[in-house]
Amino acid sequence: MSMQRGKLVSGGRLQVPADIRKQLGLTDGDAVVMTVVDGELHVRPARAGLARARQRLRRYVPADMRLSDELIAERRKAAEHE
Repeated sequence: MSMQRGKLVSGGRLQVPADIRKQLGLTDGDAVVMTVVDGELHVRPARAGLARARQRLRRYVPADMRLSDELIAERRKAAEHE
């Protein structure tokens, strides 16, 4: 784990060093998720949480199944019966 100093700049913005942004794959405008854990600020790319959720759900869904396709099929079937 690398530790570096960042800086709080005007408007409460956090200035993250370039090499940390590079390690996280962050570019200008990317969404991040921030949490406070035991008095510490944890920052991670928003896409990391999405990837983690997908990984957790994948164990319940067969590899050849797309949940979005299943949902669309269910919606179409429901619409036919309206």
